Amino acid sequence: MTVPTAAEAVARPAAVRDLCTDCGISRSSDPGRCGRACQFIKPDYPRLEARVHGRARDALNADEVFFGTHQQIHRAALVDPKPGAQWTGITTRIAERLLETGAVDAVLTMTADPQDRWRPVPVLVTRAADLAACRGMRMGYAPLLALLEPARAAGHRRLAVIGIPCQVYALRALEAELGFEKLYVIGTPCSDNTTTENFHRFLALLSAQPDSIRYLEFRADYHVELRFDDGRRQTIPFLQLPISKLPRDFFPLTCRTCVDYTNVLADITVGYMGGEGEQWLLVRNARGAELLGLLGDEVRLTAPGSHGKRAGPVKGFLANTERAAGGLPLRRMPDWLKPIVGWLMPRIGPRGLEFARARVEMKAVETVVHLRREQPRRMKSMIPEHLWRLVEAYGLCPRKGEVADRTRPNEPKAR
Repeated sequence: MTVPTAAEAVARPAAVRDLCTDCGISRSSDPGRCGRACQFIKPDYPRLEARVHGRARDALNADEVFFGTHQQIHRAALVDPKPGAQWTGITTRIAERLLETGAVDAVLTMTADPQDRWRPVPVLVTRAADLAACRGMRMGYAPLLALLEPARAAGHRRLAVIGIPCQVYALRALEAELGFEKLYVIGTPCSDNTTTENFHRFLALLSAQPDSIRYLEFRADYHVELRFDDGRRQTIPFLQLPISKLPRDFFPLTCRTCVDYTNVLADITVGYMGGEGEQWLLVRNARGAELLGLLGDEVRLTAPGSHGKRAGPVKGFLANTERAAGGLPLRRMPDWLKPIVGWLMPRIGPRGLEFARARVEMKAVETVVHLRREQPRRMKSMIPEHLWRLVEAYGLCPRKGEVADRTRPNEPKAR
């Protein structure tokens, strides 16, 4: 098989598949690997967790049921925040340190399309200074893993990859056959993605000058923050977002049925949902501890907090999700009530780790509701056992045919 160049790999059309986020494997020299690498076909988290971290998540540890296998959880911030970063720049600074210390030959990550600041383009970076151009958030599908073969063909044997969960799952599933001597995986959480074109439509609903928006973030204080080219900043309460004006297919079924918000197969997850205004680190294994150690005294670490109660918001989310999945209109809050609730949510709603738990449970109930309606036969292969534990408190239990028969062929079933 001929290994494509980086440009050829990205330019190749993705294979047309159901439930595909175009991680890039279908653009490689062997698209058939998708069948054993895709998160949306038949994922096996316990096996891969055990191989990557040395053990699967502890079913008796509540935080591991929610967030996956980990050794440490921190609230974190760089002492010297980096310009252009989405938060303080921890993710790209770790990658810079890997190149500065010679621990890796290259970093596989995303940069911005020269014609569109929001469109992600996969790139292999070999100089630490070039990672500054990779800071910030992108929105859209990008075939990151299409550059794995070009990286190996270029002689890179020690690689760092910065990716979202569906990309990282496929990377881990194929890791043994990729032939890299060293692989560091820096994961970022991912909740919902959409096409870059759809994202531009969303920006146009938020501002009369959407082309001047250079930063957007869903903050843990229940506000979206916008920053503009002229230095202006604007915050919008979640309740004021024009969600009802988005098309029904704005978020694809893949994102509505993703079971891995926290990127559990990364060596270290760098997010913000549990950070209470700072970043949130989950160090998952010894490589993750090594990555955090590269920052030394450049990073400030504190214990994460946890406040409020998540049950009410998650129940409300479930009710709206069930209505939306059934084609019914969402229950809209009266306009007069929105400012009051918007003021209360950051003060009495779930915050810190409780906010992160709420988001994980929301993704879990969303998965069950949407798969039941749109792809019921996929449920027994797509939904891992730990997810059912997350949703049972909200009255969602597996029905007949929704859980794979785990009995071994020659093992009698319990009577």
